[in-house]
Amino acid sequence: MRRKDKEITEQKELDEIIKKAQVCRLAVSYEAMAYIIPMSFGYAERVLYFHSAQEGLKLLILRENPKACFEMEIDTQVVPSEHGCDWTMQYQSVIGFGEVEFIEELEGKREAMKIIMQQYTDAAKPIEDAGLSGVTLFKLNISNMTGKKSGY
Repeated sequence: MRRKDKEITEQKELDEIIKKAQVCRLAVSYEAMAYIIPMSFGYAERVLYFHSAQEGLKLLILRENPKACFEMEIDTQVVPSEHGCDWTMQYQSVIGFGEVEFIEELEGKREAMKIIMQQYTDAAKPIEDAGLSGVTLFKLNISNMTGKKSGY
């Protein structure tokens, strides 16, 4: 990282940012094309969990190339200045890399969906087998991640 003064190195602080984030952008690559997808997600023990429809471009790409990058940020705010080139942003962000693994077994899907739901609510919601059979669930096993903050 070029700006070491903005780097976040503590895993606890990275985890706190991820737990507060509402959207995770998942970046994938297929042939000569880059593709980024904003997704709802869940996080537990350095693993990101995602759900999706059963078909679509991201699934086609991930089945061909399971390597992915992710990004999320919190507490973003523009910091204006008198001079246009001096404007900046306050933010806290996490970027990382890993490999996707599809979750096929019913109990694994149920656990992944619980983790995703915990990202957005403390209320336990029923997860029906019929609902799980209609979605694709996958996880990104994080190999490395870094954090950055500015203005905090």
